[in-house]
Amino acid sequence: MNIATDHHTDQQAAAAHPLMRAQRIFAMRDAVLNAWEHQVRASVRGADRLLTPILINTLPAFFDNLAAALTPGHPRDNAASNSNVPAMHGNERARMTTYGPEQLIEEYQIFRDCFAAIAQESGIALRGKEWHTINVSIDTGIRESIRAFTSTHDGFRRRIAAGLSHDMRNPLAVMCTSAQLLLQPAEPERVAQLAQQIAAHGKRLDSMIEELLDSLSYHRGQQLPLVLSHFDVLPLAHAVASQLNLQQPGKCVVSGHAVSGWWCENSLRRALENLLGNALKYGNHEPISVHVEETHERLLITVHNGGRAIAPDQMQRIFDYLRRENHGSAPGWGIGLPFVQNVAESHGGSVAVDSAPETGTSFIFDVPVDCRPFVVPTGMPGN
Repeated sequence: MNIATDHHTDQQAAAAHPLMRAQRIFAMRDAVLNAWEHQVRASVRGADRLLTPILINTLPAFFDNLAAALTPGHPRDNAASNSNVPAMHGNERARMTTYGPEQLIEEYQIFRDCFAAIAQESGIALRGKEWHTINVSIDTGIRESIRAFTSTHDGFRRRIAAGLSHDMRNPLAVMCTSAQLLLQPAEPERVAQLAQQIAAHGKRLDSMIEELLDSLSYHRGQQLPLVLSHFDVLPLAHAVASQLNLQQPGKCVVSGHAVSGWWCENSLRRALENLLGNALKYGNHEPISVHVEETHERLLITVHNGGRAIAPDQMQRIFDYLRRENHGSAPGWGIGLPFVQNVAESHGGSVAVDSAPETGTSFIFDVPVDCRPFVVPTGMPGN
């Protein structure tokens, strides 16, 4: 009996060992991010001028995805699979920094080095298969970040170019009309007046062209007007969840801890309402969870639901205004998710989506704890 018991205990210990190793990898997060921040500030051009919440960006979520991919039995293949977290990293870098593509690549390379160094310090020997997962995660993260980075810049330029091109028609029309009138006989006073109009509108047109050229280095999209105040976001999450639970008791569970910071309370409330409504709509009657946490001066609100996963090719399109991917009885995405994205970006952050059949769907609302340095508020009550 003792031999059988000992044998059973050995089997339990062997089975538990991989999970204990995975827990140790998850526990490396703060050390890896601290080492990464220190090295990036020292070696990546422009990083030393960024405040910590902007520099850290979506790296905590990327680390968690990588740790999950390194966990035996977890369905995630790598840190970028079933997730647009790397794309949101590139999107934020385009909006919030003066980075070029080379700085993005260097950041990921430093992340790989810091992950390896902290693992070695922690006594975790990375195996060949694990290194393959790490390298695939980094390489895929670089590609997706660069793609989103360039796409975001292109979007800025297209919007500004379109707006200015439209506005340029007015002074150009005045100049053309004045020139045509000059071809006709006219009094000297009239000629002088028309010449002055051509000169004035030509100057206006020149300033518009200068603005258009400046837009080639434009780094920020149009932001929502925010009324900032200092509050704890956890009670807000409970309040929004309780509204849903009035209709369906016990449907939504909130976890995490208190996180106080500077945000626009009304905008965050509307964003959470949209995320929970979206989870209810597509969750196939499964429970909904909301988790609130703070890491490296960033607020992370994760809204998770089960149900059908979002196809990889739809992950970015669901944030397009009035995009409707669903053709069934349920209504499409509409303006809810684009609004949530605009709220996050207006606070200097982003919203990412992680979705797979095995793990369900999570929307990660990721913004600085103190957004005051990164936005132009319309009001500042409650100092």
